[in-house]
Amino acid sequence: MILLWFIVILLAGGLLAWSVGRWNPLWARGIALGALAIDLLLGLILWLQRPGGVVFSNQGAWWVQMEWPWLPPFGISFHLALDGLSLLLVLLTFFLGLMAVVASWSEIQERVGFFHFNVLWTLAGVVGVFLAVDLFLFYFFWEMMLVPMAFLIFIWGHENRVYAAIKFFVFTQASGLLMLVAILTLSFLHNQQTGSYSFNAMQWLELPLAPATAMWLMLGFFVAFAVKLPVVPLHTWLPDAHTEAPTAGSVILAGLLLKTGAYGLLRFVVPLFPDAAKTFATVAMSLGVIGILYGAVLAFAQTDVKRLVAYTSVSHMGFVLLGIFAWNELAWQGAVLQMICHGISTGALFILAGALQERLHTRDMRDMGGLWSTVPRMGGVALFFAMASLGLPGLGNFVAEFLVLIGSFRVNAFLTIMATVGLVAATVYALRLIQQTFHGPNKEGWKVPDLTLRDMAIMAVMIAALVYLGLYPQPILDTVNPALSHLQRVVEPLGMLAR
Repeated sequence: MILLWFIVILLAGGLLAWSVGRWNPLWARGIALGALAIDLLLGLILWLQRPGGVVFSNQGAWWVQMEWPWLPPFGISFHLALDGLSLLLVLLTFFLGLMAVVASWSEIQERVGFFHFNVLWTLAGVVGVFLAVDLFLFYFFWEMMLVPMAFLIFIWGHENRVYAAIKFFVFTQASGLLMLVAILTLSFLHNQQTGSYSFNAMQWLELPLAPATAMWLMLGFFVAFAVKLPVVPLHTWLPDAHTEAPTAGSVILAGLLLKTGAYGLLRFVVPLFPDAAKTFATVAMSLGVIGILYGAVLAFAQTDVKRLVAYTSVSHMGFVLLGIFAWNELAWQGAVLQMICHGISTGALFILAGALQERLHTRDMRDMGGLWSTVPRMGGVALFFAMASLGLPGLGNFVAEFLVLIGSFRVNAFLTIMATVGLVAATVYALRLIQQTFHGPNKEGWKVPDLTLRDMAIMAVMIAALVYLGLYPQPILDTVNPALSHLQRVVEPLGMLAR
């Protein structure tokens, strides 16, 4: 039942925040914080009591699962399950949700209750995606998180918010329909071969598929997840959405919604279509490297702070795609760790970008400069997260990218070397961000307030998380290893795993 409570608490908290926010905005903020804090506490308790990976019927390293019949004639059930991979991403969801709500404390002053309703319902959809085993239920949550996210951009976004919201919704909705077609096709094939419909992903693992059929179905899933990741050239919605979204929206987009794409690749594409995915692996790894380099170059070319950070996400998530299709456990570990570290570091950069815009009323770095003497705390914090973004040793991002590169080198040395060039490019755009924003002459004569105690509190927590992940990532790796080992057992008999 704890898995259901994760979602119900967010849904109920959103409705309650919307109801009371009409006459008391402070209560709406408090309710949102309380709902996320309760879920985070429950998740941490579950993590501390972890059984080390319990396998049920050889269908997954599930720690906890629940299944209720929903539409039995069609083989649809309300099936939620949690393993180490799901747990880490669910905890990341609650953590970044808390950071987003606190960061929006003074930024959002209109429709406060409805704002927190959309935040919590988006997060509920994200949690559902990370927990759903039934693919019909997975698609339900996949679509559910899009609508409130679009509202966050459409209502509380910036100048071009309408265009950005529509573009985000069209890209994600259209690609999701391809996945729906693939899901329905698999259910029909299951009915042809067994006499019953099923949407349980674990029951599809042994479904024999012709190579051409498997490739087309895999591509249906891959495109949906690639748009969300995002993969070049399906990424064009992301810079606009990030730039126009409010701070909380940018944090949730970069820290969580992008991770649903990576999670889908690991959870469904690799185990359900191992032969097709292996055949496609070189193409996918090449797309990952293209994203790493393309995102880095485009980030360097930006003058808008939020747009710069948005393109860094394209670059960093390229490492995740590279690691997933490197097809070995070391690269998978790096991909999972990169998902977590990128969520924290990029989320923090978007919070800082939002703080700058709130104070300066501009995102253009050409109008900034010389801010270090005015806001030294913000400058120091921004420097830390810029160093995390470029992969400074001792921080979590470095460990993640190092694991991905070591794992991918076993498979394709050339692509790995090209991906390493992206680390050099990251140094250039990260230092340019700091130099143009905080150093040089203060041409505009900016005199603005520094980060508040509330701001410093959330920055301190995120800094501590990245330092911990950089110095001692083993608890995270131990948590996710049973899930990755199960994934290895699924593909290893087929001779798919790279040694």
